[in-house]
Amino acid sequence: MSDARYARDSFDVAIIGAGLSGIGAACHLQRTCPGKTFVILEARHAIGGTWDLFRYPGVRSDSDMHTLGYDFKPWLDAKAIADGPAILRYVEEAAAENGIAPHIRFGHRVTKAHWRSDQARWRLEAQTQGSSVAINANMLLMCGGYYRYDAGHMPRFAGIERFQGPVIHPQAWPEDLDYAGKRVVIIGSGATAMTLAPAMAEGGAQVTMVQRSPTYVVSRPSEDALANALRRCLPPRLAYAAARWKNIALGRWFYRLTRTRPEKVRDKLLGMVRRQLGPDYDIETHFTPRYNPWDQRLCLVPDSDLFRAINSGALEVVTDTIDGFTKRGLALGSGREVDADIIVAATGLRLQVMAGIAVSVDGRAVDFPKTYVYKGCMFSDVPNLVQTFGYVNASWTLRADLIAHYACRLLNRMDAFSARQCTPRLGESEHSMAQRPWIDGFSAGYIQRSLAELPKQGDRAPWLNVQDYAEDRKLLLDAPIDDGVLHFNDASSAKPADIAAKAA
Repeated sequence: MSDARYARDSFDVAIIGAGLSGIGAACHLQRTCPGKTFVILEARHAIGGTWDLFRYPGVRSDSDMHTLGYDFKPWLDAKAIADGPAILRYVEEAAAENGIAPHIRFGHRVTKAHWRSDQARWRLEAQTQGSSVAINANMLLMCGGYYRYDAGHMPRFAGIERFQGPVIHPQAWPEDLDYAGKRVVIIGSGATAMTLAPAMAEGGAQVTMVQRSPTYVVSRPSEDALANALRRCLPPRLAYAAARWKNIALGRWFYRLTRTRPEKVRDKLLGMVRRQLGPDYDIETHFTPRYNPWDQRLCLVPDSDLFRAINSGALEVVTDTIDGFTKRGLALGSGREVDADIIVAATGLRLQVMAGIAVSVDGRAVDFPKTYVYKGCMFSDVPNLVQTFGYVNASWTLRADLIAHYACRLLNRMDAFSARQCTPRLGESEHSMAQRPWIDGFSAGYIQRSLAELPKQGDRAPWLNVQDYAEDRKLLLDAPIDDGVLHFNDASSAKPADIAAKAA
């Protein structure tokens, strides 16, 4: 590699992914570490990640935009439960307002990341236009999300090849699909199925949603009346901040209630569904899960659209097992056959650790399931790598913002130390810590299917992956960077203790 090419492809920070997390991290970096050079490597050819990839009918957020939005950019639309195109515009606006686009290299799929301690840098290998390129960076921010973009999760349904119509996964939605007047079967009971079913019914389809087991569903207005009222009388940033903190507080209060009074919350949620569907509807079969609220994510239904579709007769919910596919539709465990012209398998995502990148440190491959997570965003014995992984019980961006703030704090503290390398290290007593799953107490299938591939958390701070915004604020914004667990050094022979002493 020539000296000119090496200089052009060397940066202080490399960000993987130009979606909601990656664009947010870049904006925070420009604001808080203005002297740092950075590049965003995006495998696809567009900004937006999830919100550009998913194109199925009705695609929307299952979180309000006052918490899914960035802490630095107010959400100004009247609708707080926003659709996919509106969220994509918001991310694109954030990138444009902060001059992020020139830093993005589209069509760069990173496949390998090699750390060299003697040089204190990551060497990234990326595939682009059929060739391999190398990019060097001191710090690596992993913002590529948590699932595979090339394919969703598809169970092995018996006889799927017999069905004579199209079988579609929402992650690969065909642009020209005409479903008006068609019989559509949607397999699934999660947020995607709950979004698709009323949207396709409204688009003229006769929809049957087939679920193996029910999910907790709660209706909420798509507009936040208080947030909209505040925006009429306060400056946008102040109104946004007030609505954001209100929703954070309400979300945390409700989640704690599901942990301490699960029966009370369960009865309340089911009562709300009964009021929507009437006394004759079989709530026990179709809307009463076997688990407690927030053991899996609740499905948010804006403006009761799911219930309105059921009441109109355009949508039927069937709770049963699937024996297999037939020529005409699905054969169910009860003996019923559901006829279909189109079958949509809203069967979930496939998780992917580190965006599928093979990571090595000084020539040794990192086996992430054997690492411990540090403050929910770094990993034991892996230098200069910060990963963004949002909440499973709240808005993704709440945590993405906190992790971006922490990464900026870390970079600035390293500059103060004159350090080029920072590595979380387990203490002698911590090697025998009790191992806990990456996500504890969350039974959703997409998490359970992948726990064996994910890092572990320990039984004490900072080796925890907490799912609590207030605790994360303390851990990521308030706790000291140099805590004795995070070791600092440079690319020379200096020991971590030498760097700490110099900083003191």
